[in-house]
Amino acid sequence: RKSKITASRKLLLKSLMLAKAKEEWEQEIVDKQSEKERYLSERITPLRTSGLSLSQLQDLCRELHEKVEIVDEERYDIEAKCNHNTREIKDLKIKVLDLRGKFKRPPLRRVRVSADAMLRALLGSKHKVSMDLRANLKSVKKEDTEKERPVEVGDWRKNVEAMSGMEGRKKMFDAAKSPTGQ
Repeated sequence: RKSKITASRKLLLKSLMLAKAKEEWEQEIVDKQSEKERYLSERITPLRTSGLSLSQLQDLCRELHEKVEIVDEERYDIEAKCNHNTREIKDLKIKVLDLRGKFKRPPLRRVRVSADAMLRALLGSKHKVSMDLRANLKSVKKEDTEKERPVEVGDWRKNVEAMSGMEGRKKMFDAAKSPTGQ
């Protein structure tokens, strides 16, 4: 599948988009700065300290100190609310992930542990359990299996010639059928 736009055209469009984004970003920075200056000029009145007596300057300092305390209290309250909200958001995110059942599983490593060590880990160190896995296996006697199959000693070439072809297959089928029929 070939794209309808050539590579050079894509590159040109990409560079134009980046240039436009840069211009908008710079304009946004200028707008924020002007908004900040406007807000500060509205909120903060210029201080007029010229021509004030010592007692008037002390009163002005007390007023400014009270305003600073009020603003600091508001900042502290807002910061405490913000921290509380972020903790609550984090807890709710964890609850949502738990309800969904989707969580990041850590990569597991293969660890070779014996059955005894695994039981000790599960049951604790107080229980000394030794598990002999071979004790539960069935025991098979080799003598019985050898007696069931009679071994014919003979020339193997004759046996191969006799079993070749369809007659040999019929003999094998009949031989396999007869012991089960008895």
